[in-house]
Formats: sequence, C-alpha cells, structure tokens
Amino acid sequence: MTKTELSAFPRQDWCHYLHKVAEPPLAALAAGRMRTTMPIECDPTQVTRVTKVTQLEALGRTLAGISPWLELADVPVSERERQGQMRQLSRAALVSALDPDSPDALQFDHENQALVDAAFLGHALLRSPVQLFENLDAITRDRLIRALRSTRVIKPGNNNWLLFSAMIETALHRFTGQAEFGPIEHALGKHEEWYVGDGAYSDGPEFHWDYYNSYVIQPMLLDVLEAMAGQKRKDWLKMQVRVRSRAQRFAAVQERLIAADGSYPPLGRSIAYRGGAFQLLAQMALRNDLPATLQPAQIRCALTAVLHRTMDAPNTFDSEGWLRIGLAGHQPGLGESYISTGSLYLCSTIFLPLGLPESARFWRQPDIPWSNALIWGGADTLADHSL
Repeated sequence: MTKTELSAFPRQDWCHYLHKVAEPPLAALAAGRMRTTMPIECDPTQVTRVTKVTQLEALGRTLAGISPWLELADVPVSERERQGQMRQLSRAALVSALDPDSPDALQFDHENQALVDAAFLGHALLRSPVQLFENLDAITRDRLIRALRSTRVIKPGNNNWLLFSAMIETALHRFTGQAEFGPIEHALGKHEEWYVGDGAYSDGPEFHWDYYNSYVIQPMLLDVLEAMAGQKRKDWLKMQVRVRSRAQRFAAVQERLIAADGSYPPLGRSIAYRGGAFQLLAQMALRNDLPATLQPAQIRCALTAVLHRTMDAPNTFDSEGWLRIGLAGHQPGLGESYISTGSLYLCSTIFLPLGLPESARFWRQPDIPWSNALIWGGADTLADHSL
C-alpha cells in the first residue's frame, strides 16, 4: 500500500466525518425538530416501538463517540470554531431532550431500549464531564440526573445489558456521589465469570461470534472500573488490572481483523453499527494503552481505512445527511428487528482518538501499515500470540 493511500485521511478528514455523522441528529434535537425531521428506517413491524426510542438512541450514541473531542482543551486552531459549535449543539440537544415542554422531550423509562441508550449517554458524560455536564445549566443537570435514575425500573437481561445498568449507576456516582452499587457489583461479577480466554468475554453464559466485546463489553468494563477506582475495593482494583490486560489483547485481535482495504468480517448481529465495531481499539488508542506490539500510527492508518470503507460507500447517508442501515452503503437487510436509524450512530465511537491532542503520537507518527497490509503485502513481521 502506498504512502498516498495510507495518508488519505489525516486528522482534518476525521473531523469532517465526525461532523457529517454527528451534526444531523444534534442539530435537529437542539432545534426541537428531531421528531418531525428524523427519518425512521426500521423493521416495519417495529415502527411503534422504535418511534419511542430511536431519538434517544441517536443522542446517546452520537455523544458517546464525540465526547472526548468535545472535552479536548487544546484542539488545533482549525478545529476550534467547529468544536465550539458542536459543544453548543450538544448541550442544546440535551436541554431539548430533557425539557418536558420540548416537542422532542425524551422518555428514559417507557421502553427497555431506553436503558441501553441512557447508558451510552452516561458513558458520554464520563468521557466529557465538563462540556456535557458541568457546563449545563442547573435545571438541565437536575433533569439529566433524574432521567438516568428513572431507568432503574428497567430490568437488564442476563448478558451485556448488565453493563448498561452498571454504567448508569457509575455516572450517577460520578456526578452525585450516590449510586446503587448492586448493579455494578452484579455486572462486574458476571463478566468476570463470562471471561472465556484470549481477551474475549461471552455475551451472557454463551459465547457469540460478533462485535459486542467492542460495541459494549470491554469499553464499559474499562470505564466503569476506572471511574469506581476511588472506592479502593481490592477486588475491583485487581479486576481492573485483569480487564486492562484483556483489553490490550483484544485490541491486538481487532487490529488484525482489519483487512488491507479497510474491510472486516461482517460477522454477527448489529453489523450496521459500522465503525462502532472498533470502539475498543479506538478507546485503547485514546487511552494511550495499546499493547506493546502496536504503534499508534498503525491504529490511525487501520481505523482510517475503516472510515474510508464505511463512510464513502454510495447511499450511506440519505439526501438530508442521516445515516441509513448498512455496512457498505444502504443494505437494509443487515438490520435486525431492533435496529433503527438512531441505532446506527454507534458508529461515532470510531472517532474516540480525536480526543487526543494533535501533538499525540497517534497523529504525529509517520504512517505505518497495519498487520494485514504488511503481511498480505509480503512483508516479514512477528507472529501473533494468544494471551
């Protein structure tokens, strides 16, 4: 692969795609126009249910991905104006979503799906505590806390959903000093029980071939444990070390899943989340916590290739800029019954490294081909080894 190909997406182009993905839902919600302008693409049998939750899905998932960039204090000069606009849009969207008199007021306790996206919103708050919580007005902060608490009436399934309750309680603890610790303890204990080896967890008692280790499990485990480290519980502190080691191994696996052209196996459910399949890899880059076998530039180049494949395909966006169901374009057959327009915005989590300053090695290191580009290009490199 040539240097020109590897350099196709520098930081400013990542920002271009962040805005392309994030602005339609945030601008619509901030203006109180989301319910009237957001298209609802879904399984026709699910329209009634989806209409109640897809807006919250779009909000929580969008903010979960762009929050580190919103929080970054020293963005390049070229990004400052757009970052300021996106910060304002994000807060205005939260105000609109939480105002009971808003035409776009969102409910957090009417459908089970709300638990999922309240958790993604809680994750966003942990990743951007100043811009998405402290800089809100007092009334909206209070409404946000009450909205998160209202999800306690929803019982999570015995799978990755346990982490949604845990994440919400973790966010409540971070911003109020109070939480119900039972859901956190239960989620952590079960996922320790569900660890199956070589950096991977099963999604509940049985293992599934899909990307849920990255969509949900490992990113939330890392951040719940880190946020709760102040509790100084020996079992959680020891678990934090194990979870980090497993995440590093899983990041190495994820890097090897990315083909030389930026494609990756369309494996398992929720494949329409596009680049959200690599949230864990993006998060480990954001944390400067990649395994020693990987250089930050390798990850930049690999994720850049994924962005290229998943965002440039024709018909990925509709005429108004909203995402459409698919992986390489518009492929509604890839959407399960629970997938709707709002669900698709989990793809924003590929943008997590934009929370790193421009001076970070992730952005400054010269291009380095990732494993598939090296090996299938005929280069000699080290063999892969299990944890």
